[in-house]
Amino acid sequence: MAKAAESGMTAKNSSSKSKKQWIIENVTSLGLALFLVFTVRSSIIEAFKIPSGSMIPTLLVGDHIFVNKLSYGLKVPFTEWFLESPLYLIKGKPPQRGDIIVFKYPKDESLYYIKRVIGTPGDVLEVKNKDLYVNGQLIPRKPVTKDRFNEVMKLLEDSSYAKPSLEVFEEKLGNHDATIMLDNGSYMPTNFGPVTVPSESYFVMGDNRDASNDSRYWGFVPMRNIRGRAVVIWLSTWINLESKQFTFRPARIGTILH
Repeated sequence: MAKAAESGMTAKNSSSKSKKQWIIENVTSLGLALFLVFTVRSSIIEAFKIPSGSMIPTLLVGDHIFVNKLSYGLKVPFTEWFLESPLYLIKGKPPQRGDIIVFKYPKDESLYYIKRVIGTPGDVLEVKNKDLYVNGQLIPRKPVTKDRFNEVMKLLEDSSYAKPSLEVFEEKLGNHDATIMLDNGSYMPTNFGPVTVPSESYFVMGDNRDASNDSRYWGFVPMRNIRGRAVVIWLSTWINLESKQFTFRPARIGTILH
């Protein structure tokens, strides 16, 4: 009887140890997996969803994008979550004119915005009758072709965009050919500046120029607020709140952002 009881206790202890070992191994594996996920999200790549139309026609409401956080350097993981400014292991080339960036909104850093870089440190920016000038030079732009215009209009499910005052242009910004939209019937101001971009700061605007809350209204984006450069659309969906219609846009998946 004593031997049988001892055998039972040994089996019970063995079972208890196996259970503890299983828990430890799985918790360790889960912890490592979460650490790797958050490391990637903090320092390498992160997904964002476009909530507004300020970057139309380049980005539509409901586009899901990946942001390359290595674009401007390799950050020490997690430092941007706890410090006022992230620490860099390696600093890369700073944002260039024409880059599409995601950043913490300077007026409320709990919010993320996405805009296009128009001015870099030291640049003088001015808008005259909706024409953009950088360092006294008019930024060239030309109307898109009729086919391209119809293509853009087809993308805009919102009927409020179907108006004759809307124009679409190709604008040369640095190495980028940006597609921008102007509304000649808009009440938004047509003139701005001139202003000089401070050091370690950037001037940004939306591609939907007359429907964008950007640097013209709240100022510059400090470099420390920039999280990375938008690189690709990986999913695109849209829900019409009026008709409750759900739209899936498979053709936009894989679109490289310029």
